[in-house]
Amino acid sequence: MSFAEDAKRVAERLTGIGRPSDGELKRLLRTVEPQTFSFKDDGETPNNPALPMLYYPNAVALPSDFDPAAVLEKIFDGNGWSNGIFDFLHFHTQVHEVLGIARGHATVRFGGGTGCTVTVKAGDVVVLPAGTGHQRVAPAEDLLVVGAYPPEGRYDQQEPGNLDHDAALARIRSVAVPGTDPVYGPNGPLRRLWTQNGAAS
Repeated sequence: MSFAEDAKRVAERLTGIGRPSDGELKRLLRTVEPQTFSFKDDGETPNNPALPMLYYPNAVALPSDFDPAAVLEKIFDGNGWSNGIFDFLHFHTQVHEVLGIARGHATVRFGGGTGCTVTVKAGDVVVLPAGTGHQRVAPAEDLLVVGAYPPEGRYDQQEPGNLDHDAALARIRSVAVPGTDPVYGPNGPLRRLWTQNGAAS
């Protein structure tokens, strides 16, 4: 993130400029049922053996009178998920992650070498269960992503080939289902979709 983006975020937090009120925030949320994607362990990227990735297309309206990153940060933070998509394949073995596309679009490979490629755009939200590989595969000059993590879990960043695969799978399996959906809160679809897959909560 550039110095200008950092300065803008500090100013927004101090003044509230560009940030929606709680009432305005509720009007920006669109009710969408997420699409689910399950990825198999490809021997290098473990992915998550029990939980699907959740893709919420066009879940958030991003009008020009609000800063899009501030909108997504406020949604995620309000649901207990606090904190770019790298151009190298990586994953987290001890925490789930949410990515909100605040501006632009990007082509992202999810699930490692045997996964799928999705073009994400402003207003889209992707929830990655622990272990899910993700990598931006095409340059995107105008891309702005807000990433966040639930309070359950511990941040780590792993790359294929640089870890004990079996130990990584054991850590992935032990990550609890979060108490809230990062977009829709405690009654959102995340808990329903992830607990119906037999994951521990």
